[in-house]
Amino acid sequence: MNNAISKLTETIHAVQQLKGRDIDWAYKASAAKWSRKEVIGHLIDSAQINLQRFVRCTYQENFRLTYEQVEWVTAARYQDADVEQLIDLWALLNLQIVRVLTNYPPNRLAARCDNSKQEPNLQTVEWLAADYVDHMLHHLKDIL
Repeated sequence: MNNAISKLTETIHAVQQLKGRDIDWAYKASAAKWSRKEVIGHLIDSAQINLQRFVRCTYQENFRLTYEQVEWVTAARYQDADVEQLIDLWALLNLQIVRVLTNYPPNRLAARCDNSKQEPNLQTVEWLAADYVDHMLHHLKDIL
């Protein structure tokens, strides 16, 4: 868990440093691809869902919590948003995740929830935290 928290903290600081830089946040390589703004928006959605998973796993198990990533990005209209506000929202959500994970009840680290859209796929909080950070870094690799 400490590794996920450290990587997440480092990533928050790295992304915050992107504010004000000359980056074409709205550029889309194709209609089927997300812009950098939409990637940050997707990561906002992911942060919101995962924050709920982490909090709920402190007292509940075996629940399913998923989202439709493409539909959420479209509905939230991230392409039309101010990128600095997106970065601020993303950072604040992730700082809250760091706070929750840093103070996680040790006896709940093995609690599980279902993050699948089809067949049940129960994962522990520790696995979810590591996967969350890896997923984020995968999306940010082209921006950072």
